Amino acid sequence: MGSKPVEDLMEASSGVHFSGFHLDGFGSSTSEVEQRAASTEDLHKQPFVIGVAGGAASGKTTVCDMIIEQLHDQRVVLVNQDSFYYNLTPEELTRVQEYNFDHPDAFDTEQLLCAMENLKHSQAVDIPKYDFKNYKNDVFPPRRVNPSDVIILEGILIFHDPRVRELMNMKIFVDTDADVRLARRIRRDTVEKGRDIAMVLDQYSKFVKPAFDDFILPTKKYADIIIPRGGDNPVAIDLIVQHIRTKLGQHDLCKIYPNLYVIHSTFQIRGMHTLIRDSQTTKHDFVFYADRLIRLVVEHGLGHLPFTEKQVITPTGSVYTGVDFCKRLCGVSVIRSGESMENALRACCKGIKIGKILIHREGDNGQQLIYQKLPQDISERHVLLLDPILGTGNSAVQAISLLLKKGVPESNIIFLNLISAPQGVHVVCKRFPRIKIVTSEIEIGLNEDYRVIPGMGEFGDRYFGTDND
Repeated sequence: MGSKPVEDLMEASSGVHFSGFHLDGFGSSTSEVEQRAASTEDLHKQPFVIGVAGGAASGKTTVCDMIIEQLHDQRVVLVNQDSFYYNLTPEELTRVQEYNFDHPDAFDTEQLLCAMENLKHSQAVDIPKYDFKNYKNDVFPPRRVNPSDVIILEGILIFHDPRVRELMNMKIFVDTDADVRLARRIRRDTVEKGRDIAMVLDQYSKFVKPAFDDFILPTKKYADIIIPRGGDNPVAIDLIVQHIRTKLGQHDLCKIYPNLYVIHSTFQIRGMHTLIRDSQTTKHDFVFYADRLIRLVVEHGLGHLPFTEKQVITPTGSVYTGVDFCKRLCGVSVIRSGESMENALRACCKGIKIGKILIHREGDNGQQLIYQKLPQDISERHVLLLDPILGTGNSAVQAISLLLKKGVPESNIIFLNLISAPQGVHVVCKRFPRIKIVTSEIEIGLNEDYRVIPGMGEFGDRYFGTDND
């Protein structure tokens, strides 16, 4: 605490409030370079990447084809790990029967990563076509793959490299009985690849089965979804496609961060945003429509709290099975813009305790925590952190770090705001992956002065009537 009275510091903080600027000392800071990089990255349309792994002949391609068929109204591309086999050297060709095609070292993972990065950044790529008779990837012309809404990455060892796994939004493992896989492999390799049965069986016993046990099966633990029987399981495929469609309807950042929640937009919500963003809107109308939006965000945030089942007797004498609200709850507002959200929280939660945090800006090089007043038992409560604007995310990091220092579990914090810049979402979600962020809209980004754009101006000034106008 400094020597100034708290009242003076609170008054000083009323001039400008972003959820931003740089931090020194308390918590880790985000450099200007990192923020600029994040800003550039966020402007790209992020595709939804699905990884499909499993043993050879488990039905991966069938699963991919069924997903593509049901997503016929979306732009979907399939990238096969088989396309990225290394060319065999002349020496390896002389003893090709001893070459293990099911080993991780058989694949050019660096080329695969390069192709995927280009696709994720909206750049077309040329995918090689591997010739399984000559064991070369330059016999046939490459296949041009254009950027798409959904990228399906399929292969036996697609989950083996953590760098490849990190590219995926959904990981599917196709689990099929070993006897079925062997029968399919014999049929496929003899017909499509021109190999004799003896060679197929010899390769299976030498390489395929040991590689499955040593490299493929252990990656099953990374899967989000395991599909028994592969393409013979249409119910599982339907559920996966429904989930993909839900994700495609979300903001790109929600595909990256499962702890980010953007409330469903309606014409009413868009209309209210239009009014509070309009620079000509009067203070009275700004407060009225901001309060309506804040109430929606608060209600949505409360929906993420834990509930317990409860039965009650209705006036008709019937039993109604419902839920009981979370009792151990408090709010924490970041002074002063966050105080605009307190009334909506009190209207939803009768008698709720609300703490306060003041983070005062001192110059362009940092912020420091000036004042905090929190419930003594806050470590035992779920906390709704209130701040209407998430900009760079730096003051949010400082506020959350304070709550963690006070003993609040990270998973017990729900951060509520009206609008969020992608840069701030990246900073907070990467630093605190177990908190939840609930917002009503994701912004374009930050300008050179680290102001949220398109934004709504200085929220505290407009809400409390302290702007120059």
